[in-house]
Amino acid sequence: MSVKERFLRYIQIETTSDEASPTCPSTAWQKNLGKLLAEELRDLGIRDARMDENGYVYGTIPAKGASTVKLGLIAHMDTSDAVKGPTHPVEIPAYPGGPITLKNGTVIDGFSFLDDLVGQDLIVTDGTSVLGADDKAGVAEIMALAELLMREDAPDHCEVHIGFTPDEEIGRGPDLFDVPGFGATYGYTIDGGALGEVEFENFNAASCLITVTGLSIHPGSAKNQMINAAAIATEFHRMLPQSETPEHTEGYEGFYHLNRMEGDCEKAILAYILRDHDKTSFEKRKETCRQITQLLNQRYGENVVRCDIKDSYANMREIIAQHPEIITKAKEAFTACDVTPIVQPIRGGTDGARLSFMGLPCPNLSTGGYNFHSRKELISVQAMEKMVEVLTYLVSHTEG
Repeated sequence: MSVKERFLRYIQIETTSDEASPTCPSTAWQKNLGKLLAEELRDLGIRDARMDENGYVYGTIPAKGASTVKLGLIAHMDTSDAVKGPTHPVEIPAYPGGPITLKNGTVIDGFSFLDDLVGQDLIVTDGTSVLGADDKAGVAEIMALAELLMREDAPDHCEVHIGFTPDEEIGRGPDLFDVPGFGATYGYTIDGGALGEVEFENFNAASCLITVTGLSIHPGSAKNQMINAAAIATEFHRMLPQSETPEHTEGYEGFYHLNRMEGDCEKAILAYILRDHDKTSFEKRKETCRQITQLLNQRYGENVVRCDIKDSYANMREIIAQHPEIITKAKEAFTACDVTPIVQPIRGGTDGARLSFMGLPCPNLSTGGYNFHSRKELISVQAMEKMVEVLTYLVSHTEG
């Protein structure tokens, strides 16, 4: 089965995760894909392929040849619920260039990367959902590699450990990942974007929940008595640096992102994510939120505003810097396959960020997709095929 066929098969299976759910996986339907992948791995001859009770899929491809390296390849099965709805993929053979008008009228245009995709076969949505290339493209690429490595005519290669995780999109992918049982010495998540990306720096991340408790009184007699929670919540937001938001930042610049808000006079909630590559700046962002909370409580009354901050993950550079050879190997694999490596920071996170701190150094590599978490998401078939070639080189050119 080709990588394209695998990708089209996997994106038809609903796997959105749910941050509000306390279970693992957060949605039962993620296990539908996990079960299928475990079965496909067993059908390829991978004897230990399995899905555990929490929806994690594991499998080991024995080494062929003299290499003693144990390399892990990881992708996540869940997809973002940023645009809800079933996926209806549309193929664009030999993309001619220019704007792409989706079936619902949404137009993909104005992106510089489109010029690089002219002549390639693209897969887009009908405009009503995300495509799911994040990260079913990574899943499909690893599965296509597994099929290749299990053939009798496969090149010599190291021992390859495969892992597919649930709930990465809600930050829980590594929660119950069995690092010792996985068995790899180091690994790569295949969860990046444009072909050639090699990423080993990610944000330090935290969530910040602001809860404002107000007091509702008839507006006709509210003077010096009403505490308008919704109004105080908007005041909190205005006191944050207005230029330090996702839409105004890039590269290594961090941000405050208002992800969700709700409220009325009695109660209001602001849900933020805080991000910064620099740890000192990251801590300052958390302190800014606390200071604004304190100031508003001095103004409106004790405990009117509550600030709850929870760390999510840390910058894996701290760990990967101790293993520079992992990055060197990835860059060599891309170069050998005629792809220019793109070394850049991730403006987000991956399972590999936390796995690196759990004892599995794990930078991130590209999938070939663009515009993740958007109805304008797309991927190149040729890029997916090239990633299978890159992964083949990576596992077959190891020392040890």
